[in-house]
Amino acid sequence: MAAPATSAAKLIAQYIEPNPHRPGADEVRIRGTGVPVWALIGQFEATGRDRQRTATAYRLPVEALDAALAYYERHRAVIRARIAANAA
Repeated sequence: MAAPATSAAKLIAQYIEPNPHRPGADEVRIRGTGVPVWALIGQFEATGRDRQRTATAYRLPVEALDAALAYYERHRAVIRARIAANAA
């Protein structure tokens, strides 16, 4: 799902926060939850890209997943590398 740039920026600002214990674009998380964006994206892919199922699995609103997907679109390489490092 591709959101318009302004909507994507608003979602990211609302739901995405840096991890104060692990700095870096690959370690951002969903605000107030501690759920890493890379883990959410990995789960999204594992569920066959099922937005509702992924959001439910993490007890998040679908909008939070949409924010993670918007962030992923902007930082694909670092998130893919983090997912790969976790799988290794």
